[in-house]
Amino acid sequence: MTVSSPKQVVVVLDFGSQYSQLIARRVRENKVYCEILPHNTTADQLVALSPRGIFLSGGPASVYAPGAPMCDPHIFDLDIPILGICYGMQLMARSLGGEVEPVAAREYGLAQLVLKRSDGLFSGISGQRIPVWMSHGDNVSKTPDGFEVTACTDRLPVSAMADRGRRLFGLQFHPEVVHTPAGKDIIANFLFQFCGCSPSWTMESFIQQNVTQIRRKVGDGLVLCAVSGGVDSSVLAALIYKAIGEQLKCVFVDNGLLRKNEVHDVIEIFRNDICIDIHFVDAGHRFLTRLAGVDDPEFKRKIIGNEFINVFQEEAQKLGSVRFLAQGTLYPDVIESGGGPAATIKSHHNVGGLPENMHLELIEPLRDLFKDEVRRLAYELGLPDKVVKRHPFPGPGLAVRLVGDITPERLEILREADAIFIDELRSAGLYDEVWQAFAVLLPTKSVGVMGDERTYEQVITLRAVTGEDAMTADWAQLPYDFLGMVSNRIINEIRGVNRVAYDISSKPPSTIEWE
Repeated sequence: MTVSSPKQVVVVLDFGSQYSQLIARRVRENKVYCEILPHNTTADQLVALSPRGIFLSGGPASVYAPGAPMCDPHIFDLDIPILGICYGMQLMARSLGGEVEPVAAREYGLAQLVLKRSDGLFSGISGQRIPVWMSHGDNVSKTPDGFEVTACTDRLPVSAMADRGRRLFGLQFHPEVVHTPAGKDIIANFLFQFCGCSPSWTMESFIQQNVTQIRRKVGDGLVLCAVSGGVDSSVLAALIYKAIGEQLKCVFVDNGLLRKNEVHDVIEIFRNDICIDIHFVDAGHRFLTRLAGVDDPEFKRKIIGNEFINVFQEEAQKLGSVRFLAQGTLYPDVIESGGGPAATIKSHHNVGGLPENMHLELIEPLRDLFKDEVRRLAYELGLPDKVVKRHPFPGPGLAVRLVGDITPERLEILREADAIFIDELRSAGLYDEVWQAFAVLLPTKSVGVMGDERTYEQVITLRAVTGEDAMTADWAQLPYDFLGMVSNRIINEIRGVNRVAYDISSKPPSTIEWE
């Protein structure tokens, strides 16, 4: 079971842009529900979804290149408002009889847009010249019949075009990025003036819709919910408990890959803060036995995911006639696991359904939400800050932060280093300033000098990132003196570590986790 989309939905057709998720987020910030779909979604499939509007995303290809991603040309005949952005504008132009050519000099970065009209998408925008963000190597050299040029730059004669009668619009720049300050107004104009949307998709309405759906789906059955103490599973449990009360059976599994004091903290949070009882399962030995000698990160994830399913299957039989399994799958999990238009970045234990021998039906009410939306939902459900502001922790746990073989000794080193880092972040008032922070233990050793003796010990890497969700992130510029103090504590207090590094890579091109 997944949440059915609200009646009012806007669609982003993804042509491979790094900004497709940003378009969806900007739409949702206007309290309008938005989904990302593959570029080859057919016109008939779109009609079945009844979208109020369609965005055509940007993309790295040239529309005239062999194998360039195309859309179903019939979408332009559906009488649905369409806004093409960058590649999307060029595709619209070419599909409708216009011409697209390479520019003499590619244009990346800030540009000054000169407005030829102050209405339509540009309604309410002050000034004739506005800063916008460009990223293109092609341009529309001839607009299709029925289109007028609504904006240009000094270097680009056709920077925006519109066929107001057919409600078809094109922008060569990116309104979804923060570098286009007026972009939020442009997107709002498209949604409310031309798509006829209303700002009705709120976390309150999300709760009401899901409570009704969960009650209808579950009936008098039991739901098994895997919890970890993180905001995703905590929100999941609180939402389902609101719908069906004691029919929810929460299970917390110690897979041997948790952080220091994690078991105590999670049990306390659920019983004292969320006020939902949980069933604790100590399964660390069985997980670590299965993982012994495995260093491939994908194998690690698959082993852990399969073992979780085995544990849940066993606990479901103990708890009674359990018919459903609730999972805290989020939208980024689906996209990065290949469940959306993006290429598979990593497998995710929550994505891909259940094995045939597990006769439970999935309930995934958070599947369509970004992380920051889950946090807003948490507040709407009354969860405390200690839950809402807790940093994300991956389902496979420390297995994806322990690069190489997993052994009890290496796990203990990683746990202690991670605990020191998090403790110091909290003490310095920096914990809430970063999106996620953790330690990584590398499968290498380095030469050092300790007590006038040569050492050959382990290397810890610290990772801290900022961002709004897990789709993109930048490395956190923590103070040097703070990092130096954390490094000193780790090296002085943890036997077997003689070097600490700090990861300064962003996502993309890196991922947040190391494995």
